[in-house]
Amino acid sequence: MKYKNETEIMRELGIDSWRHLSKDKMIRFAAMMPNMDTEVALKIVEQFPAFKEFAKDAVDTMEKAYEATLSVNKQSQEHVHQAFREIRQILREELNKENLSQEERRYIIQGIQETGRMHLQTDATNKQFLDGLFKKVVIGVGSALALGVVFVGGKMMAQSNEDPDDSLES
Repeated sequence: MKYKNETEIMRELGIDSWRHLSKDKMIRFAAMMPNMDTEVALKIVEQFPAFKEFAKDAVDTMEKAYEATLSVNKQSQEHVHQAFREIRQILREELNKENLSQEERRYIIQGIQETGRMHLQTDATNKQFLDGLFKKVVIGVGSALALGVVFVGGKMMAQSNEDPDDSLES
């Protein structure tokens, strides 16, 4: 659907005035921009002196959320690593007992090997999580930057359309 005027866009956003455009609706508005006539989008965006600030806030919010997630993840991973170290230490101590049967030694060694495999799997899963998180942050930051580029690029296009005589002179 191509939005041809502000009224259609406000109706789609469920607002009756641009003053009621919340951050959530601003994101929705930005997602609708490719489906708007350029002139309509520029006319609307020009009404938001805080548009640049909104994009900056969106990037800052994503950065803080990413850093908080990394911090919590680091703490969680340290607890997991510590737990595996403690389990292996207990198994080592059991293995050092002198009166163990061959079967008991084999069982303890298998326990040490299994905790090693589990530890590696946990680490691999965590790396996949971090990779996915990083990709989401890159997409989010890219979207916010794209909004800024659309805004600035559209404004420049509008200005160049208004001043066709402003060409380079030889």
